[in-house]
Amino acid sequence: MPVVDPIADMLTRIRNAHGAYHKTVSIPGSKIKTAIAGILKEEGYIVDFTNEESGINVTLKYVDGKSLISGMKKISTPGRRVFVGVKEIPSVLNGLGICILSTSKGVVDGVKAKELNVGGELLCEIW
Repeated sequence: MPVVDPIADMLTRIRNAHGAYHKTVSIPGSKIKTAIAGILKEEGYIVDFTNEESGINVTLKYVDGKSLISGMKKISTPGRRVFVGVKEIPSVLNGLGICILSTSKGVVDGVKAKELNVGGELLCEIW
């Protein structure tokens, strides 16, 4: 059965794998999911990810037996797109979390979008 919202599916797979204390999780691949996984690795939320023919394999990160990601929220959905300008980019938990945007400069986190002075579609928040 086709997935209506592939980014929400990715976040749900990661959330469920963390809840079951899995070491890795496999996600069907796409360019935007690879970019999101790259941001998660860059920000230290996951250990690593590999791009393979079957999809993306994400190695999850735990600290003292607890998941490093305590929450994920999909903001923009297929039925309701949320666009923000550069001055409207939210600060997640006063800087303790990140937001991920799809901009004209590519998929970036909120801090980088402010540096590039671009707004875009607010995909998700992670804390």
